[in-house]
Amino acid sequence: MDMLSPSYLPAEHHQLPDLPGVYRYYNKEGKLIYVGKAKNLKKRVGSYFNKNSGINQKTRRMVREIQTIEITIVNSEFDALLLENNLIKKAQPRYNVLLKDDKTYPYLVLTNEHFPRIYPTRRVIPSRGTYFGPFASVKAMNNVLDLILSLFTIRTCKLDLSPEKIAADKFKVCLEYHLGNCKGPCEGHQDEKSYRYDIEQAKNILKGNLGVAKSYFKENMQAAAASLDYEQAHLFKEKLDLLEKYQAKSLVINPNTDSLDVFAIVSDEKFAFVNYLRIKNGAITLSKTVELKKRLDESDQDLLLTAVVHLRDQFQSDAKEVLVNKDCEDLPEGMVFTVPKIGDKRKLVELSLKNALYYKKEKALLAGENKNKKNRVLLQLQQDLSLRELPKHIECFDNSNIQGSHPVASMVCFMDGKPAKKEYRHYHIKTVTGPNDFASMEEVVQRRYKRILEEGTSLPNLIVIDGGKGQLSSAVAALRDLDLYGKIPIIGIAKRLEEIYFPGDQYPVFIDKKSESLRLIQRIRDEAHRFAITFHRNLRSKGALGSQLTHIEGIGESTAQKLLKHFKSFKNIESASRESLVELVGKDKAEKIFSAIHP
Repeated sequence: MDMLSPSYLPAEHHQLPDLPGVYRYYNKEGKLIYVGKAKNLKKRVGSYFNKNSGINQKTRRMVREIQTIEITIVNSEFDALLLENNLIKKAQPRYNVLLKDDKTYPYLVLTNEHFPRIYPTRRVIPSRGTYFGPFASVKAMNNVLDLILSLFTIRTCKLDLSPEKIAADKFKVCLEYHLGNCKGPCEGHQDEKSYRYDIEQAKNILKGNLGVAKSYFKENMQAAAASLDYEQAHLFKEKLDLLEKYQAKSLVINPNTDSLDVFAIVSDEKFAFVNYLRIKNGAITLSKTVELKKRLDESDQDLLLTAVVHLRDQFQSDAKEVLVNKDCEDLPEGMVFTVPKIGDKRKLVELSLKNALYYKKEKALLAGENKNKKNRVLLQLQQDLSLRELPKHIECFDNSNIQGSHPVASMVCFMDGKPAKKEYRHYHIKTVTGPNDFASMEEVVQRRYKRILEEGTSLPNLIVIDGGKGQLSSAVAALRDLDLYGKIPIIGIAKRLEEIYFPGDQYPVFIDKKSESLRLIQRIRDEAHRFAITFHRNLRSKGALGSQLTHIEGIGESTAQKLLKHFKSFKNIESASRESLVELVGKDKAEKIFSAIHP
């Protein structure tokens, strides 16, 4: 909380001054929840606490949270608007309009050094040089940079080309010199004065003053032709043509048109979308659309004003004229918006509106895709396997054993196409001796669904068995014993060819190898395999540690497991004191263990 600002309680709102300024609302935790601007602080803040004002439900909820009010008095409503924008951008209060745009933008920097360089960056360090931008996209920035490097011989190396180092022959020319892209200032082949001529013209292009750069090439072309240097004149003509071609491609209206900022807004119940076009010398030099999330049912005019201030500040616009698609009444003094009715300016507003509408449409499509993606895959799986119900609940079983040691199984569960890890289960194989995958599969499937029937919990819509026809038949036998076969669809996925089998079918089900439904089954199978292998590996590790203890005479499996559970590793048991061993397993066993480990 800013202790230097005047502070008031909600009941003291009538004490606020009749002056323009910014007000800030804080909750009981001292957190800033809303920032607003006002032509008259007393009237504006008072309107929130007037029960007859007809404010909406969201605003009432905010008002109930207000514990403290702070204000800052400014000279004009326009100053209040700028301060409000900066405070919202810095604090992002809960009830203010949320501008969804947190990306960093690229700039082109012209460095402060001997033989200046021009290169792209996203970090603005003012002492390093002059920054041009930000550009709304990397592509737009690269187009300008490529044009500059095509027109002028500007170095791209990072050498410190101070006069002393050049005079001392510290450097050698690189490939760029031999390609004609650089005139070799590093070896003194170009002086700094002539180099800076190119830099000044490049600066004009970065500022959008293409007319100055065109005049430069035209004058040089005519001068070269007058001195009968036709080769040089042709070179300047090519660069002039390149510049004119670039300008013609960017031109949308008369090149003599002053700088313009164009904004258009479209909105729905929850969001607004504002497009910004920056026009310079008749060309679009920037296009950007932002999304604003409504918090207190703000009007389009308020949202547009917020976006205009934010975007003009972010992209450092100095355009005198601002074109919009909606009338904004009661604008702060110093701001003028125009809603053009005819001509080129009207077409620019329509173009900006078209961009905003396109962004809104794309967002709606994307939201619909994300919402339906989950069901789309499950619907496809239901169709591919001819299932009666949508497979929202899928369970998959896998066995794991190596030469019969520690035979285990796993069951993984997917809900709505996503892993439900709390429902995963591990199984120690109890009734099978040796590496018998078929009998092991029958045991775990029977155990799983016998328990579900006893507990009355929900059965899956689909069972997947990791294995071929043998494992599938074993799982079916378990379901028959429980009178569940035919009530739950069950399939097997064979490892070798990734084929799907139904019980009793000679041939696999045809599913497109690239289909999302097959990928979902494979993902579930891979997860079951991973879960089983992890469990098996842990058991083998514990078994190996246990064997180091059970070979000691008088120490059995239960004592070994007790020690490992307490000390976590054999290394910790080795470093344990005799007293701690006695406390855990008794004096007799402790002596045997200690003597064996420390002979």
